[in-house]
Amino acid sequence: MTEKTMFITGIGNGIGRALAVFYTQLGWRVAGLDPDAEALDELRDGLDGDLLLVAGDAGREADVIACADRMSEWLDGAPLTCLVNNAGIADPYSGPLEDLSLADFQSWIDASLTAAFLCSRACLPLLRRGESGCIVNISSTRAVMSEPECFGYAAAKGGLDALTHALAVSLGPDIRVNAIRPGWIETRNWQKEGAREKVEHRDKDKAQHPAGRVGRPADIVATVDWLIGSHFVTGEAINVDGGMTRKMIYEH
Repeated sequence: MTEKTMFITGIGNGIGRALAVFYTQLGWRVAGLDPDAEALDELRDGLDGDLLLVAGDAGREADVIACADRMSEWLDGAPLTCLVNNAGIADPYSGPLEDLSLADFQSWIDASLTAAFLCSRACLPLLRRGESGCIVNISSTRAVMSEPECFGYAAAKGGLDALTHALAVSLGPDIRVNAIRPGWIETRNWQKEGAREKVEHRDKDKAQHPAGRVGRPADIVATVDWLIGSHFVTGEAINVDGGMTRKMIYEH
């Protein structure tokens, strides 16, 4: 019962993969849901620890319910320490509004916002087994600022911010809920092996950030870890962007 446990959606690549690596190395039991079966197989082969990796879509109710049932059995009465709602469509760009179909718009909503609702609801009984469960939603700085033609992505992340404080107010004090808004986090070198890319950033990419560099998945992992231990923080959305959203960029 003293073992710490985490459930990560979108665990196969990027931030989700980095979280899986970090917490298995700390000795946590880690469960995850991701539609990329190849990435899940690679994680199973590459990580030591107690893992439950399920192929499925966090935005589909049936997949989430089935995963939660398997996780309840896997936990064997132990509580879920932390749920990280990380799933989402990585590419934010939809093209012109007049060409955007309702189905395509809805795909961004379902992948991030609907998924967070479904997984939070399904995991609630597991979180309530313990005394201090927490949920961390991976939002985006695009929840509060936009680039052109990111309608579905921005709407999903803005909704995720609102869902965060609604959950925090409703589920507290037993369960804390916070959001992280990543800015530019470089994940091309954190993909499954066949999709991994070597990364080199230009000086002007780094100069967009007062911190002097582009973000790394480790920056988000560190913030998740801080939130897990910060028992007086709930209902917050924290920018983790190297200061990029505080710096004016003028195009010449």
